[in-house]
Amino acid sequence: MTLHSATINGRPVNGEKSFSVLNPATGEEVGRAPNMGAAELNAAVAAAKAAFPAWSAKSDAERQAACAAVTSRIEAHAGELAELLTREQGKPLNGLGSRWELGGTVAWAGYTTGLSLPVKVLQDNEQGRIELHRKPLGVVGSITPWNFPVMIAIWHVMPALRSGNTVVIKPSPLTPLATLRLVEIMNEVLPPGVLNVVTGDDSGEFNLGGAMSAHPDIRKIVFTGSCATGQKVMRSAAETMKRLTLELGGNDAGIVLPDADPAAIAEGLFWGAFINNGQTCAAMKRLYIHEAIHDAVCEALVAYAKNIPVGNGLEEGSILGPIQNRVQFDKVSRLVADAKSRGKALLGGAAGEGLFFPPTIVAGLSNGDALVDEEQFGPALPVIKYSNVEDAIRMANDSPNGLGGSVWSSDIAAAKEVAARMECGSVWINKHGAIQPNAPFGGVKGSGFGVEFAEEGLQEYTDIQVVFA
Repeated sequence: MTLHSATINGRPVNGEKSFSVLNPATGEEVGRAPNMGAAELNAAVAAAKAAFPAWSAKSDAERQAACAAVTSRIEAHAGELAELLTREQGKPLNGLGSRWELGGTVAWAGYTTGLSLPVKVLQDNEQGRIELHRKPLGVVGSITPWNFPVMIAIWHVMPALRSGNTVVIKPSPLTPLATLRLVEIMNEVLPPGVLNVVTGDDSGEFNLGGAMSAHPDIRKIVFTGSCATGQKVMRSAAETMKRLTLELGGNDAGIVLPDADPAAIAEGLFWGAFINNGQTCAAMKRLYIHEAIHDAVCEALVAYAKNIPVGNGLEEGSILGPIQNRVQFDKVSRLVADAKSRGKALLGGAAGEGLFFPPTIVAGLSNGDALVDEEQFGPALPVIKYSNVEDAIRMANDSPNGLGGSVWSSDIAAAKEVAARMECGSVWINKHGAIQPNAPFGGVKGSGFGVEFAEEGLQEYTDIQVVFA
């Protein structure tokens, strides 16, 4: 089976050991990735550190041109990357799957390329001139998850490069192959050492992510993943005072107001919850529906969900695929089994073969039930009936997380009033999870801190220097 090389200082590196990457739809090996240790990490960081002076000294226009060239190379290889992504991650090629992810990858790369951080003049009068400059940090460490491995890599890497930093990226050991190829492609147009990638299976005593978080020559860590791992990143980064951007877990709530049209919102509700098989930080994980339309909304949602084909992602007819890994599959199975004992499964509820789990909707639940309180990160949606909007807001906010939320209503003004009271970083009206590159995105409470995207996200990769003249 193919061994996919890492890239350090512009050259392929394999190391002495490798680990297997499996297709979650079939259990078959897709390929192998290098199982790297401290020596390879130190080499990658040293290469990035050595490349930083020249890269950061380039003019804004030069870096913009380089990022534009990177975007073009990714777009040229989008088909190849999408197929590799489907093989290792499981998501279908079609629908909101791998081809859609690569389209988003190119769009984000292109938008970020067009951003800039010009000098801001704070004062210019007879007392003097004061300028605010944004300066790159140095080496940025990127740690990415398995759910959107290519697109999230670009979310991390492109603003780092655009603002003059160099990068060492570590993908999830469950989905490293498309990222290895992505970095290889980007290195076709980047100077050596500007972008490096290391991989490891996280099974031994040496943990690459932990070592990156503590590495003295890495100035910033940008991490997307679970709250528990984010806390570990914070602890290990503290001694070196690293800058951090943490996009952590969400347990997003959706609130359906009594004036909503069940037929009109069913499709949006489904994809808000089940995009990427529910394996999305900003997917809707809890749905609160007013008692006046509870049954009608559930019926419309189930009717829509029944028509979504689930299968091997390489089959053109598949719209949803398997759960990506056994640990996540077992968690979803546990939460659904518990939910079925407390409520009523309106759809699904029984695991299929291998890692396939059908879209599942369970009604009759309440806050305090495990499927409501825990982030399931899979194709299972709990439905909670409410009678008073105040109760819905209180239940929606009764969570340690605060990434996203949504309000569903025919009255936009009323929906905005409810949205303003939700404790989360993003709120959508009559849709959920619709992030875009020109709008900052980040969580509150336990869902992390810092933002990604837009000018505010680009600023996260810089230090401020104020010049008084």
